[in-house]
Amino acid sequence: MMGGVLMLFRRDEMSVDALIDSIQTWAGLTEFVIGAVCLLVGWWLSRQAFRRWFLHHPDRFERFLPYAGLRLVLPLTSELLLLFSAVVWVVVLQHRPHVLLAFAAMLLWMAIIRMLTAIVREALPRSRFERHTENFISTVLWLAFVTWAIQLDDFVLDWMESISFRIGKVQLDLSMILSALLWVSVIMFAALWISRAVEKRLMRLTELDLNLRIVFSKLARTGLMIAAVLIALPIVGIDLTVLSVFGGALGVGLGFGLQKIASSYVSGFIILLDRSIRIGDRLMVGDRVGYVTKITSRFVVLKGTDGTEALIPNDTMIANTVINQSYSDKIMWSSVKVDVAYDTDLELALRLVEQAARHPRVQAEPGPRGFVTQFGASGITLEVGFWVLDPENGFLGLKSDIHMAIWRLFREQGVTMPFPQMEVAVKSLPAEKAP
Repeated sequence: MMGGVLMLFRRDEMSVDALIDSIQTWAGLTEFVIGAVCLLVGWWLSRQAFRRWFLHHPDRFERFLPYAGLRLVLPLTSELLLLFSAVVWVVVLQHRPHVLLAFAAMLLWMAIIRMLTAIVREALPRSRFERHTENFISTVLWLAFVTWAIQLDDFVLDWMESISFRIGKVQLDLSMILSALLWVSVIMFAALWISRAVEKRLMRLTELDLNLRIVFSKLARTGLMIAAVLIALPIVGIDLTVLSVFGGALGVGLGFGLQKIASSYVSGFIILLDRSIRIGDRLMVGDRVGYVTKITSRFVVLKGTDGTEALIPNDTMIANTVINQSYSDKIMWSSVKVDVAYDTDLELALRLVEQAARHPRVQAEPGPRGFVTQFGASGITLEVGFWVLDPENGFLGLKSDIHMAIWRLFREQGVTMPFPQMEVAVKSLPAEKAP
């Protein structure tokens, strides 16, 4: 359909002067009103599609096909209405429309732009940079279309070719540089888009270990990026033999300043392949404890219980001692201490603290175990230990529940919890020694 539509468009009919001359006639003004009505209908249909399928399902914005489909509702529906109106116009009036086809050309270009920006959005990470890039590409493409439509492209090309300079034996101009950047950007974005699609497909293979899925996705991304560079360089006229020079410079850079980056990159693959660290593991690195939420090519994201996230370089995880508290089993040991008075029945108190520690989050077998740990100045210290089934949910709430259960059981059974006391004795001096 696009090929047939393009054959209907004539560039000389979309120039500014031609459109102004057409709108000044009754036929051109009628075409303008019909085009505006088609745009409003397309906009109304796009709003209805948003309310029905996206308003209460914002997660669909994160999927490529639903997002691209929503973006294409306005231009495609308006385009179909405009082409239908143009056909009716020709059949009824036996006259070729100008304004309607100009509207159709703009809407066709809008559909192409929105499809390209949806691909860019899918290729790049979900961030402000991605949104800004999408808007920037849309603006550049619209400017290119307007420049072509008003017949300024020849002037712009001549101006860019006039800005030239020489690098060694190669003569370059601004047109060649922008063309090279365009081709490289298109190929790189295509490689990123394919790598994201491969990554999503791999992550759905639940029968494959998570670390292996991450490794394969990173290898696929790296391979696609290298292939994109090898494809882009010959297209823009750069000989691949320059890669030998680049390889030598990269080797020198790795030897002097990039060895830490290379070490972290290689260490990341080692961590993923030997499966020593996985997503969800509880680690202690230095004085920081947290859960692994992400493993990248350069660092491991360690999220603490307070919500803060530490970016630990991969080579640190390899070179230093890392305590993986959930390497073979995520269940962790914890304990609660409490003091009782010296006249307390210790056997009863131990049974009570063990009973208080029976909690849905505590492992039933082996169950909680109470111990006498210290004879202090004010009382006897008891400690009850237990295995926590879900340490990823934190310990503060669990220990609070156990402390409250101990408090209630001690009050019911009359067990006293001592508190520090101090007695001050004041003695009077003998009369003969009084001043």
